[in-house]
Amino acid sequence: MKNRILYSILFLFLFVNCSKKEEGTQLPYDYTNVEKLDVKAILASTKWDVKTVAEGIEWKSFHFNNLFETKQFVTILEIDLSKGAKIELPFVSSGFLKTSEAANQHNALVAFNGSYFNTTSGGSTVFLKSDGKVIKETNSGFNSYRENGALILNTSGSPSIVMKPSAGWSSITEPTALAGGPLLIFGGKELTQLEVDFNTARHPRTAVGLTSNNKLLVVVVDGRASSSRGMSIAELSSFMSALDCVSALNYDGGGSSTAWVKNYGVVNHPSDNGKFDNEGERGVATVFVIKK
Repeated sequence: MKNRILYSILFLFLFVNCSKKEEGTQLPYDYTNVEKLDVKAILASTKWDVKTVAEGIEWKSFHFNNLFETKQFVTILEIDLSKGAKIELPFVSSGFLKTSEAANQHNALVAFNGSYFNTTSGGSTVFLKSDGKVIKETNSGFNSYRENGALILNTSGSPSIVMKPSAGWSSITEPTALAGGPLLIFGGKELTQLEVDFNTARHPRTAVGLTSNNKLLVVVVDGRASSSRGMSIAELSSFMSALDCVSALNYDGGGSSTAWVKNYGVVNHPSDNGKFDNEGERGVATVFVIKK
């Protein structure tokens, strides 16, 4: 009898407390909105180190002490597309090409690494089209979420970021394209990402974004170091959104992430040598160069 009374009291206690949680403002809340607002506020108050490379091209950097609850070194190349910037996409079909080498060969003002490649023999592993010719189809079995978007250049050289067509990459008519992924932002909205290690772990990252005021933003995040941990794909997406990108795409990261500026050389801290310096640049297969 005593046990029944105790159980009854316990049941009533749990019922009352659970009911209270359903009242008033105790409802599920989407905390991702808070995170986005916080990132935007942080960036708005950040005192970036800004250098003008040429008219319409700026190089920005900042070493955050607490961004996404850790240290982050971020480099941004900001290109005003209304000022006559020209985008080119040097590549190698085999072997390797450093971002700095491509930049010097093409007399670039700024440059950054492109997309995924074969780390043994070189050459792109994702769709690559140059001057109207398909150079490479995406490797069979390649993770679809890492080639679900592309930066393409139309006949006048103007860039746009597109989602992979249902008919496949070969169906695009623009003369130049390089696939990558995950696609971060499309149509002004952040996209839902798969819960896989590539996305959820923090790594060095390279991303491109386009804004509504006709700017191309290149973001290179250092990582794999105590001085800069790197970002997950969700964090990178939030960062690009806070920069007011209406479309954004992740490219190859890790030891490949490299930003180069004329007269300064490599300006981020590539992680391939295991040191937080400017000397760990890795050879890649594709490089974007910006020139006038």
